[in-house]
Amino acid sequence: MRISDIQIRDPFVILEDNRYYLFGSTDKDIWKGPAAGFDVYVSEGDLTAFEGPFPVFRPPEDFWSRTNFWAPEIHRYRGSYYMFATFKPREGRRGTAILKSASGIMGPYLPWSLNAEGGPGPVTPADWECLDGTFFVEQGKPYMVFCHEWRQAKDGQICAIPLTEDLRQAAYEGGGGSGAWPRVLFRASEAPWACELAGRSPGSYVTDGPFLYLARNGVLFMSWSSFGRDGNYCTGIARSEGGSLKGPWIQSGEPLYKRNGGHGMLFRGKNGMLYLAIHAPNKTPLERAVFVKLAEFELREEIKGYA
Repeated sequence: MRISDIQIRDPFVILEDNRYYLFGSTDKDIWKGPAAGFDVYVSEGDLTAFEGPFPVFRPPEDFWSRTNFWAPEIHRYRGSYYMFATFKPREGRRGTAILKSASGIMGPYLPWSLNAEGGPGPVTPADWECLDGTFFVEQGKPYMVFCHEWRQAKDGQICAIPLTEDLRQAAYEGGGGSGAWPRVLFRASEAPWACELAGRSPGSYVTDGPFLYLARNGVLFMSWSSFGRDGNYCTGIARSEGGSLKGPWIQSGEPLYKRNGGHGMLFRGKNGMLYLAIHAPNKTPLERAVFVKLAEFELREEIKGYA
């Protein structure tokens, strides 16, 4: 199957055992329910031809969500594979939950995380509208970075929370959600290239798809998406001036990709080249995975004022 034949949003690529594994939002219409689940595509070659789809998650009968299965990311942590994915609960607000595989990268992935009340569900705050959680380990401690949606926050936020060592729950300092968490890392309006949503109340900005990338020189970057000029869906890049998750985060003057494509992540290919993976165009059912070659010096140049 050619990559151009695969309808997918929010592409996430892992290179392992000389194979590319392509995950993403794979329902034909992610906006409506009931959702089917998540699939993976596998490439032995050069990111142009894939086999699949192979199912990696199908909701059990008693699963707490039936709609909005979005943006699965796969992360290996302490010898196991975990899926971070967005779901809309049958009751409550949308958020990111964590699933776990006991059988390797291709799953099946089973519900793992618990909400603040100790029941199965998202690890994001129960009273927040959230999506697009990603995983990052800093100084041995696990964190989830996610979006507090513009629908509730208005000026969309990128936030972070610490996780328990087993990735089962949020681990707020002081317990019970007290202390400095969730921590707002930045707001969409801080990026010079991000624009207000047309037709919405003034001050409405989107944040989508954060992804953390630690460059070979130790610089910490974050790719994320919003809407830019002419209403195009774009992917921008931010740099942690402090070198850690807490920032402060300095935004690029222009988006890294601005041709109506977004929800990006960065991965290194078999050839050692750095790639940006996005979906484009941002319109169902036309969205496809697009892989853009980057160089790390070009990534640095996107941050105006940094060499």
